Amino acid sequence: MNTVMTKEALEQILDQALQDVTEQTAGVRLHQGSLPLGEDLCTVHITFDKGFGTSLTLCADTSLLARMACNSFHEDVVTQEDLEEFCKEYFNVLCGKITGAMYRATKIPAHFGQPVFYRGRYEPEDQEVQFILTYSDEHSEGAQFIHHVPCTRGDGEAVLNRTGQKGV
Repeated sequence: MNTVMTKEALEQILDQALQDVTEQTAGVRLHQGSLPLGEDLCTVHITFDKGFGTSLTLCADTSLLARMACNSFHEDVVTQEDLEEFCKEYFNVLCGKITGAMYRATKIPAHFGQPVFYRGRYEPEDQEVQFILTYSDEHSEGAQFIHHVPCTRGDGEAVLNRTGQKGV
């Protein structure tokens, strides 16, 4: 997305969307910080399959995501299946908000695929990290929101994604 808008503008869109959606859907306030993530992690990942050749990943402490799911479902405990379902739906809402904000900023319509849930940390192939936004909450639980762009070859040329577009 760095050829369509500045990295700083994109970071602002992602940060605002993440904080808004997290508070509205799960009642959790996140703030940017530098605390490292714990050992027990979950990851949700999507790829833009139209409009942008990039992807987004949210990797977070399982305890944070479970608390968010409990808040959202108004339950004291959630199952592994509930956690996965919550994470995918939450990320779907988050990415919808991001897509809308990016359209307003760039006038480029975008579409993303289905969110995919992973236990542990997931890093997409053929993509490299452009930037990471790191968050924590009042319980010192953390999350990283990662923007990936297509890997570049040794000559600096971006590798095209399956839609034939360079990362923007």
